[in-house]
Amino acid sequence: MLRTVTTEPWNAEAPLAELRAPCTPTESFYVRNNFIPPALDEYRWRLRIGGAVRREVSLDLPTIRSLESVDRRVTLECAGNGRLLLDPPVPGTQWGLGAAGTAIFTGVPLRDVLALVDVEADAVEALFTGADSGVVPVRGHVSFQRSLPVDVALSDGPLLAWEMNGEPLTRDHGFPVRLVVPGWYAVASVKWLVSIELIERPFDGHFQLDRYVYLKDGMLVEPVSTMRVRSLITSPAEGESVRTGARRIEGVAWSGAHAIAHVDVSVDEGPWRNATIEGEPRPAQTVGWSIEVTLPAGRHRIRARATDAGGETQPLEADWNELGYGNNEVQVVELLVH
Repeated sequence: MLRTVTTEPWNAEAPLAELRAPCTPTESFYVRNNFIPPALDEYRWRLRIGGAVRREVSLDLPTIRSLESVDRRVTLECAGNGRLLLDPPVPGTQWGLGAAGTAIFTGVPLRDVLALVDVEADAVEALFTGADSGVVPVRGHVSFQRSLPVDVALSDGPLLAWEMNGEPLTRDHGFPVRLVVPGWYAVASVKWLVSIELIERPFDGHFQLDRYVYLKDGMLVEPVSTMRVRSLITSPAEGESVRTGARRIEGVAWSGAHAIAHVDVSVDEGPWRNATIEGEPRPAQTVGWSIEVTLPAGRHRIRARATDAGGETQPLEADWNELGYGNNEVQVVELLVH
């Protein structure tokens, strides 16, 4: 069952044990809403594509679904995942570690759709607009908008998806069509998509420069983009009471730009031991891991640390920033063994 983090709009995170499966059940997939989700009529819905293109189009759902589709297993993670753990605390939705999930998304590659409009050479970004909107500080009423560099939009990964785990998208997950950008924090995967505009200068909207950015000493460092490397212990759970003896520690790991290279586990600040990777690691997808440890009676602290094929390793301490994004510090699970 999802744990409610905020009620208006509803935001909820998954129990960590649910993230262990190759695909997170849709009912257990975390929900991130910046505004109240819109109620869209699939028969009246249209996706407009314009701006710096040679031809503008307005596509209905049957037309998009008639294009050649693909299935992609993708891990999505909210950029604020782990914000609750930061010290000193920062404002924003107070996520624990369950603002992530993995699903098989079905849709058409974004680049195939953009081929229909013939993108102009002077376009630098693709701007995606969702049907959700609301009031934000300073700017007032805004729609949810986020952009991607044109080279990313035209790459092989991004998908215009209409199904999740073999079923139509639910309202909370972007029905009828959402963008899915593998490897990037999920803010890039705009839900309830209604417009794509190719633009000739970088977008400077609220969700591009005011939020979802790394901010230190009041200065913008950069907008969030690719997911940082992370591992999670999914079993045993925090605070669980277990018996002495051999114990299997299980978890998952992922990274945005690279596949997971290895996961190491430490007990009570002892030496790091290499865990067994279960399956074939791929970028932007969770991979399972496990290790056997022997635990005597008493209280114990288990830590897991992932390293990806690009050489990035989880930090032991958080990379603190003023808005609390990208916190991938090593998780600690405390157990009582009797």
